[in-house]
Amino acid sequence: MALTVYSLKTCDTCRKALKALEAAGVAHEVVDVRSDGVPEDVLRGWLKAPGADVIVNRRSTTWRNLSDEEKAGAEDLGKMRALLSENPTLIKRPVIVDGETVHVGWTKDVQAALL
Repeated sequence: MALTVYSLKTCDTCRKALKALEAAGVAHEVVDVRSDGVPEDVLRGWLKAPGADVIVNRRSTTWRNLSDEEKAGAEDLGKMRALLSENPTLIKRPVIVDGETVHVGWTKDVQAALL
């Protein structure tokens, strides 16, 4: 079964991950979170596991530019899902789905698991 890599074309970390997966011959499908979007049921699953603390990039410029009201409302999973749909750059990247396992980022642990 091929991996699904949720990424951004402009993200350096995503480009590194895709290049490494291609070099290792790992079959994968790429979904650009900005142009293709992320289905609502997928976002709902990510917010449950691995969870909002892992999926949401609270250090991003997009997060810092949100109003205090939007940030406070993000504690509600429904509002967080809406924020992620409207602002896909809030998603830590890449998100790599391998069957039932969701990997976030391109850390050494993720690389060891997938390469």
